[in-house]
Order: sequence, then structure tokens, then C-alpha cells
Amino acid sequence: MTRESQLRAAAVALALCTVACVVFGAINFQKEREYVVPDDGVWWLESDGHLLAERVAPHGPGEQAGIKPGDQLLDISGQPVHTSAARVRNLFQTGTYSKAVYGVSRNGVRVETPVILVAADKSLNIGLRLIALIYLGIGLYVLLRRWSAPKSSHFFVFCLVSFVLYAFHYTGKLNAFDWIVYWSSVVASMLQPALFLHFALTFPETKEWLRRRSWLIPALYLPGALVVGAYIAANLMFTPSERLRWNLDRLDIICLSTLFVLSAVVLFDTYRKTTTPLLRQQMKWVTRGTILAIAPYTLFSVIPYLLGMQPSTLTKLSVLSLVFLPLTFGYAIIRYRLMDVDLIFKRGMAYTLATAIITLLNLLVIGVVAEKVHSTLPNAGEWGLIVAVVITALLFDPVKRAIQHRLDRLFYRKRYDYRRTLVEFARDLNSETDLRAMLSAVVDRLSHTLLVDRVAVFLASENPDDLEKFFLAKSFGIASAGNLDLDFLGRLSDQKSPAHLFFENTHNVLNASPAAQATIAQLELNYYIPCRVQNRTIAVLGLGKTVESDYLSSEDVELLETLSGYIGIAIQNARLYASLQQRAAAYERLKEFNENIVESISVGVLAVDLADRVESWNSQMEVMYATPRAEALGRSLSNLFPADFAQEYYRVRQTPGIHNFYKFRLETPTGESRIANIAIAPLVTRHFEVVGRIIIVDDITERLELESQLSQAEKLSSIGLLAAGVAHEVNTPLAVISSYTQMLAKQLQGDERRSAILEKITQQTFRASEIVNSLLNFSRTSSSEFQLIDLNKVIQDTLTLLDHQFKTGRVRIERELYSGLPGIMGNSGKLQQVFLNLFLNAKDAMPNGGTLKVSTSNGDGVQVLVSDTGTGIAPEHLNRIYDPFFTTKTKPGEGQRRGTGLGLSVTYGIIQEHAGKIQVNSRQGQGTTFALEFPMMRKAVNV
Repeated sequence: MTRESQLRAAAVALALCTVACVVFGAINFQKEREYVVPDDGVWWLESDGHLLAERVAPHGPGEQAGIKPGDQLLDISGQPVHTSAARVRNLFQTGTYSKAVYGVSRNGVRVETPVILVAADKSLNIGLRLIALIYLGIGLYVLLRRWSAPKSSHFFVFCLVSFVLYAFHYTGKLNAFDWIVYWSSVVASMLQPALFLHFALTFPETKEWLRRRSWLIPALYLPGALVVGAYIAANLMFTPSERLRWNLDRLDIICLSTLFVLSAVVLFDTYRKTTTPLLRQQMKWVTRGTILAIAPYTLFSVIPYLLGMQPSTLTKLSVLSLVFLPLTFGYAIIRYRLMDVDLIFKRGMAYTLATAIITLLNLLVIGVVAEKVHSTLPNAGEWGLIVAVVITALLFDPVKRAIQHRLDRLFYRKRYDYRRTLVEFARDLNSETDLRAMLSAVVDRLSHTLLVDRVAVFLASENPDDLEKFFLAKSFGIASAGNLDLDFLGRLSDQKSPAHLFFENTHNVLNASPAAQATIAQLELNYYIPCRVQNRTIAVLGLGKTVESDYLSSEDVELLETLSGYIGIAIQNARLYASLQQRAAAYERLKEFNENIVESISVGVLAVDLADRVESWNSQMEVMYATPRAEALGRSLSNLFPADFAQEYYRVRQTPGIHNFYKFRLETPTGESRIANIAIAPLVTRHFEVVGRIIIVDDITERLELESQLSQAEKLSSIGLLAAGVAHEVNTPLAVISSYTQMLAKQLQGDERRSAILEKITQQTFRASEIVNSLLNFSRTSSSEFQLIDLNKVIQDTLTLLDHQFKTGRVRIERELYSGLPGIMGNSGKLQQVFLNLFLNAKDAMPNGGTLKVSTSNGDGVQVLVSDTGTGIAPEHLNRIYDPFFTTKTKPGEGQRRGTGLGLSVTYGIIQEHAGKIQVNSRQGQGTTFALEFPMMRKAVNV
């Protein structure tokens, strides 16, 4: 018999054995459901010819009846009971959910208690059968996927034996079928650990020491054989008892657990000594799965059973841990290819299994048809049997093909589904607009579907002058793609060219240029299939051989030619979409550029529609008008701007053209007043259709302030030049008048009337001289020496200088001088003159007394605030207070000075000289505040 015939025979035998086990397991499950075993919830053990209660199940019938551990069973319902067999026989006679009166002896006292029998708890068997199905399913899956791999048959036999162990449970009826189930379970319990230890010692390869001692392999099965012999001897030589059964079960479990623990140790040793990374990863799963399955089962189920402890919920749950053994093995086999076979299933195995199944069906059908013919036509004789055979033979081939189809669907599901959905995938490619993603999907789907080792997509040039030029856009399995001469693909651009190019030997190509031959040999692609759209080849699909080094079938090539049209349309759509994206991106860039211009200009720009609702609002408008864009958009101008602006806007909007509002005072929502030049122009489309209006708001508030300061500076400069000339011309005659007046006063010391007149002349001369000196100070432009000074000290010194005048004028001083004030560069004498003028003006503004508040602070610069509670400055005078000779002290009251109109002018000049700023805020009747700001002294940093 050949090797192939032996494999087929083994496969058939294994299949028949598997079918038999499944059928027996199903029948056993059905019988177990039908055959109800009564139970009293007490474990009775023989002791000195009597039955003693070893343990009582919590909440069971025995505990509810009051039976306690240690009670001696005397009789049940008046019938003496001394053995377990008699007890069981009596329970069956009583029946489930019936009352049995137990006579027990407790501490020498007879006690009778009624017990309601219940059905024995077999819930654990359901979990064990589930584990059995998992074992069988994984064993079949591994066997069918890895039929020819080493140890695959061994692993399947182990799974099949495990199925028998966990699925076969004798009912207690002990008929012929029940005895078969019982002894099958006993044999399986001995074979399972031995098979697993055998597997562990020879996987992934046989241990070296085991090769030298081949006799140890049969010895692995010796402990199990001895245990089975013990079972047989016990049944033949000893009287059946519960204690004997328990001892045999304990011997069975000890043998099973010991061999499993040894298997786990062997697998862990293999994992520890493995150095190959892949094999170590494989063994990691196997070892952890084995330990995870055996450890909980041993700790929480085996040990308590050996000690005779009461089963708990944890005991039942620990049995479920056995499911991890087949699960982890199956995952490791499929995930890491433990058995070292190809990804493609061996079709011969599928045919073998199909033959075995069809053989069984053939025999079954022949028997059924023959019986039908014989019962319908009893006189047909042998001819009826012949007709049955003929009918069965005619049905054989369709049944075989149907089963083969189902097997292909089962074992080749992934590739089968790929082929079935490949055309649907090609049709759905049009929904993918990203060319790179679409090409990646095409290459991935073709490589997985056709199982080819190389795939490439070549795209035609988009240049109208080079439509026959191609370039490599996407590939799979091609290591290097440099210096490719793809001119040979130009032959596919002609409609009269063949449907595709095929090169049987890529290293021996005829009718091609040397450069093309080198490219074909480098790419190693055997098939080149054009993708044509509107009589133009826009792409070429290149494919190599399959992973088994086979050429594609004609069916595969026809499928690819069908798909090429869909792929060509998808590529064309993706390119068109990319072109539209580029144009849209250019439009977006232009739009963003225009928006950036509008956002970056220094004037406010807003656009309104024909209903005067705001459609655009740039960032400058947000800052100037203190209104966020989100609040402004969609609002009408009348709701957004003050009434005076809305009135002016509605006045000019009725007339065409561009309208301007110069120096328009605009009140913001924060109450601030801004002065702006506003231009209103129609907003037109490229077709000169008016769709709204654009309003440009140029805030000139600060510009006007600068212009005012510049005008003031120019005015002061001109007056300063004039004052310098006048001062020099006036000083000389004043000095002469003063000298002669003093001389006359000495000569007329006795004449009181004339002396008084001369004294007045002298006083007025000094006053005129004082005015001239002020003019000289105002006009002096020579630089003074600047040094680092403490502004707080200058203020304190000035206040001290005027302390007497403040007291006589009933002026209260409030000081809020910041202690951490930085120094400034300046001239202390000139700055003292500034504060002297401000303090004296404040005193004069409070003729009835008041409060003078002086405060300093630190911000962007050094700030000084001088506030009084005086009469204030009239609004019409605010713009003139820095003009020379402008004064409101023409009629001073008692204790006040007559003003010269030069104090604030000089003050302004000194502050400008110190690069500072001065601002005034005054309300009549409430007081005046002068705000001064000086630049801080920046200390150099040594780096």
C-alpha cells in the first residue's frame, strides 16, 4: 500500500471514529437528560458495614431534613440500608421529588427525618460538554488546516480523546450503552494526559535524550494502563461501594494531574531553553495556556476532591479553566504557524474528508432506498436492489460536488469571499477620490485575492505629448524600482494591441530592446493588463506568479481584464478629482490672500448687503469699535452703530457714487469717542451688479492728537524765539529803570509820599524782570545735564517747599507714592519747577481749601497723577492752557497770584524735553487731574 493510500485510510478511519464519538456524545447527552437520578444531597461512605454521612451539601435535601455529617444511616422508609447499592436502589424506588423517611443514628440515638429527594445536580456536565466541543472544534480546525504538518494528527487525537473525556458521562442506568460510555470515559481519562505529555516531549521536535531512549515513549502510557487495569480489577474482584469508587477516582485524578503537571514543566523548560525569537513566541503561548488551564483546575478542583472536601462554586468554575488549553494551542497554531505548513489548505485533505463523508452517506442512502423499494415492490427482488444502487450512484456526484463546494466555502473562506467581492470592490472604487489610497487598495486586494507575490500599477503620463509614457505608481513585492525603461508598455496604448502582455520567462524575453529586457527581468512581472477608458490606456496592471510559483489561470486573467475597466475609470476619476482639488486649493489660497489683506490693513473695513446687514467685519473694526466679529455679523447698521451715523448713512446711500465723512465723531459701545474718516462705496460684482456696500473707517483720533501736539510744539517754538528776542531787549531798560529808581529812593528817604511811589516802581520793575526771566526759561533750548533721579524724592521736596502755603490755603495733601518706583533720566531742578507749577495751580484752583492728591505708579512707564478738588477748567479753555500768556487768573482773589500765562507752557516744554507726556482731564466744579508719564530707565544686562 502506498503512502498516499495509507494516509487516505488513516483519514477515513479517523473521520469514522470522530463521527462515532460525536454521535455517541449526542446520544449520551440525550439519555442523560431523559434519565433523572434522585439525590438526597448527602455523600454516604461505607464504614464498618454501615453508611456514614461524610458531608452534607449546603441547602440540599439532607441539610433541610436535619441530617448532619457523622450520622449513621439505618434505613430508608423502613427498609434497612447498609450499602451504597442498597441506598441507590431505594432512592430509585422512592423517585424524584418524593418523600423518603430516613432513619439515622446520631450519638447512639435513633432519629427519623423526612427527606424530599431532588434530581441530581448535573450542571457541571454542561460546562464540561462545552469544553469538549471546543476541544473537538479546534482539533478539527487544526487538522484540516495543517493536515500534513508534523504532530497535527497527534494533536487531533489528543483533542478527540479530550472530547470523549469531557462529553461522555454515564447516567447510572448501566445498560450496554451506559457501560460503553463509562469505559470510554475511563480510557480517555488515562489517554488524555499521556497523549499530552507525549506531545510536550516531542514538540516542536523530539528531545535529544528521548531519541536515545525510544522505549520511554510507550512507558508514558504505562501509568494510565495500570489505572485502567485497577478499574477492571475492582469491577471483577471487589464488591461495588462508594468508597471503592472514590478511591479509584482519586487514583485516576492523581495520575491525570501528575502527567499534566509534568507536561507543563516540560513545555516551560522548552520555552526557557528556546533561543529562536519566533519559536520562543510560539512556546510562550503554549506554556502560558497550559499553566493557565492546569493550575486553577489542580488547586481548586483536584486537591479538594482528593481531600474529600465539599464541592463549592469555585470548584465548578475551576473546571472551566481547562478551556484555555485548546484555545491557546489553537491560537498559537493559527497565529504563529506552530506546525510549519503553508497558508493554503491542502486540497487533498478536503477530498479525503469529502470521500469519507460521501461513503457514509452512500451506505445510508443505499440502505434507505433499498428498504423503500423492497417495501413498495416486494416482488422486485434483486432488480429493486440494483435500481437502488443506480439511483445512489446517480446522486453521488452531485452530492460530492455540493459537499466540495461547502468545504471550499469553509476552508477557503477568505479567498473565496475575496473573489466573490472583487468585482463589487472594483465598482466601489469610484467612491475613493484619493489616488494613492485607491492604488493601495487595488494592490492590496489583488495580492490577497490572487495570492500573487508581485503586483504593480503603472500610470500613463498626463502630459498630452507623452501619453504613451508610463511610470511606476504603486507596487507590492518589488524591492527596487530604479532606472526602469517602460517604453515596452506603449504597445498597450494601441487599440489593435493584444488584450494583455504575457512573459513566460521574464529573464528571456524576445522582441524587446535591451533596456526593456533588463526592466522586465528586474520587475519579474509576467502579466501586463491595460486599463482603458475612452479608447485610451491610462494605466497598466502588472502581476507576477502566485506564491506557489504557478501562473494565473485563464479564469484569473479574464477576471483581471474585467476589473481593469473599472480600475481605469476609478483612476481617471481620482485624477480629475485631484485636478479639481488643485484648482480649489488655488482658489482658497487666493481667497485667503485677499482676506489676509483685508485683515492686515490698518483701517476698519466692513461690508453690508442690500438690506444693510453686516456681511464682513475685519479685525481692525473689532479693535476700533470694540465689537467682536461674531456679534457684528448679521446685524443691521441701525442696530450696530449710533443713530447719528445711521442717519448720515441712510442719507447718502440713496445717491450713487462714493461718499466721505471727514472727521466724523463715532461713539463706540464702550462709551469711548473716536474720530474717523469714513468712506462708503458700492460693492459690485465682476458684472458690475451692486450687491451691497463697503464701508471703510479710518480712525484718526490719535493722528489728530499728534497733529495737535505738533501744532502746539510749533507754536511754542515760534513764541519761544519771539520771547527770547523780547526778553533780551526788555531786560536792559528794566535794569536802568530799576537802578535809577533805587537811587532816587535813597535820595528821597524822608519824603514818604514820593518814596511810596518809587517803591511801587521798583516792585513793578522786579515783576517785569520776573516775567522776562520766565520768557528766557521758556525760550531756552540748551540741553541740561540729565542723571538718574528718584521722582518720589523730587515730589516730596516740592511739597515740603510749599508746605506753608498749603497750610495757609487750607489744602490737605494725600500722598500715594509707589515705593518700588524705578528711576528716570532727568533734571531734578526742571522737574521740581514742573511740579511747583502744577501744585501752585491746584492751590489757586481751591480758594476755599480742598484736597491735593499726588500718586505715582509703574506701568509701561513711570506715571504721576496730580489731582485737585478745585473749580476745574472750562471745556473751551482746555485746548489753550499750554499757550504762552494764556491765563484765567486776571482777577486773583485773596491769597492768590496774578497769572502770567507761562507756567503750563514752561511745564509742557520741560516734559517734552524729558521725552514724556502730559494729559489733562477736568470737570468744572469737580476738579482737575494732570497725568504725567516718563520713560523708565532701562538697566543694561551683562551677558
